[in-house]
Amino acid sequence: MGELEARKLKYPTTGTEALLMGILVEVSYNPWSMDTNADHGHHDKANIEKLGHGHGTSLAAKFLRANGIRLFKVREETVKLLGKSDLYFFSPEHPPLTEPAQRALDWAVDEKLKSGEDGEITTAHMLLGIWSEKDSAGHKIMASLDFDDEKAKELAKSADKEFELSYR
Repeated sequence: MGELEARKLKYPTTGTEALLMGILVEVSYNPWSMDTNADHGHHDKANIEKLGHGHGTSLAAKFLRANGIRLFKVREETVKLLGKSDLYFFSPEHPPLTEPAQRALDWAVDEKLKSGEDGEITTAHMLLGIWSEKDSAGHKIMASLDFDDEKAKELAKSADKEFELSYR
């Protein structure tokens, strides 16, 4: 979903800001899921509208919205921070990850592995990975929208509880 958000803004790469927007629009689609037979590959606008009206249903998306961080605000802050793309630029079909975005995802994978728990990497792991990249656009945007270390700790605790509850 992050790639799709980068393409909508006509950005040449998928950065932490695009991952953040992807978390907010995610509709029970998990790119880390290994089920290649599922119909998850089709996430055009019509399917996204049908599935969840573009509102993320994950714990991380709900947590962000509960803290006043909405997709349109993130888009607005992204354009303020990074500027508008050239109207005639065509974003690649799969805009490559920026180094901070790759590090944020690596952080999420490492934290998941350190936990020793089974299951998928969640959007909460990804969101905390974005937050861990202090110099990234995603971190700066979250901070500008009043996300802070206390909220990150609160999310981490909620994510742990959700995981424990779903695997009892």
